[in-house]
Amino acid sequence: MRRFFVSNHFLEVTTPSLIPAPAQEEYIETLRAADGFLRPSPELEMKMLLSAGFDRIFQFGPCWRVDESGRRHKREFTMLEYYAANWNYLELRDFTGALLERAAQDIFGSVVIDYRGAAIDLSAAAAETLTVEDAYRRFAPDGGGFDEAMVLKVEPKLGRGRQTYLADYPADRAALARRKPSDPAVAERWELYIAGLELANAFGELTDISEQRRRFAAAAEVRAANGLQPYPEATWFFEALENMPEAAGAALGFDRLAMIFCNADDIAEVGF
Repeated sequence: MRRFFVSNHFLEVTTPSLIPAPAQEEYIETLRAADGFLRPSPELEMKMLLSAGFDRIFQFGPCWRVDESGRRHKREFTMLEYYAANWNYLELRDFTGALLERAAQDIFGSVVIDYRGAAIDLSAAAAETLTVEDAYRRFAPDGGGFDEAMVLKVEPKLGRGRQTYLADYPADRAALARRKPSDPAVAERWELYIAGLELANAFGELTDISEQRRRFAAAAEVRAANGLQPYPEATWFFEALENMPEAAGAALGFDRLAMIFCNADDIAEVGF
């Protein structure tokens, strides 16, 4: 995967694991450490690098989130995060599809792999893209709460036999993504699924400072109402945002990808 990034003119970077403040997201809890926090993702710091003129960057590194454990979650996990200036979210989708295709080909000598008894074609050509609206119409036509239907009815059906990109989320479900110009009711966000497992989350990045401040403030209110710990304002991020180019970025759960490539059913099988 590193070779693929470098061949596409990406620079590997390392940003701090101990940060002064994480992004204000409604339900993502991270760990306090020393005089700061252990990062739930390297997102804000990598966007600072974009603002400083680094146009294609990636990193593999540890991240932490509270109360995440089970067959598909660990409190400490490995994130692969990558950004490209002057790309849109669909260009990053196509790059991601090619990245996974190349990884499968290099490791297995084939783009078709076996996972838990099912064949999965990881070629970019076989990948599908569904809008959230279309997915709910197909898999949850009887309605219900958005989150409940997503977990119980939609996600289990995605990525069966191929890569599936679930795109164009409701605008209020993408705190750091820009609204889609052709349809402001949705945001430029996609998530990648394989075998019902969410692997990656990507945005056409929001660069409007006033809009980002408004969204962070709204998220902080939700956090307070739910008794979650307060996060300081990331003032340094807003200063950097003034110079941030249009960009797209993705965060891929590397341990989950390892699960699929190792044919493992539990994330504990692929890490300490």
